[in-house]
Amino acid sequence: MSLAHAILGLLTFTPMTGYDLKTRAFDNTVAHFWQADQTQIYRTLAAMEDAGWVKHTLEVQQDRPNRKVYHITDAGKAELRRWLATEQPLPVYREPFLVQLFFGGYLDRDTVLSHIDTQRKGHEARLAQYERIDIPMSDDPKLANTRAFWRLTLEIGMAIERVYIDWLKHCEEVVRGMSAPDPAASDE
Repeated sequence: MSLAHAILGLLTFTPMTGYDLKTRAFDNTVAHFWQADQTQIYRTLAAMEDAGWVKHTLEVQQDRPNRKVYHITDAGKAELRRWLATEQPLPVYREPFLVQLFFGGYLDRDTVLSHIDTQRKGHEARLAQYERIDIPMSDDPKLANTRAFWRLTLEIGMAIERVYIDWLKHCEEVVRGMSAPDPAASDE
């Protein structure tokens, strides 16, 4: 997925500034599975405007700098529909903790257990954050379908965190059951 497609999707709901996209929309929705910082969003908006997918209007303000409010164009809607209809490859995972665990034989047991504990607490916090997300139901059929899709993405996020937490508890049990590792023996 590209950041541009996430932005196009968010702009289908309402026109927004780059700041609004980051703070009001992005951070509360797709950032749970596709992250971007403010600079990336502004850079992407400029490229999207060059491509004709968005346009902006200037909102003049008296006591603050003027604001660029971005709107999705018909070309942007067409690009979003094209991308949404495209099959996506499986994601490529890059998890530093798994590399640490893979080479855990070079560490003492307490260090490995500390890493596991830190990861477990982080995943528990993320799960708690997901569980606080409320996606209210709607009587509007179009909005009801949209919210059902939001709910599906939330459900997979919670399921992943629960599985990860269970797996980390299993890791802890396995490591605790090991004979005391000798990091020096791994140097042979």
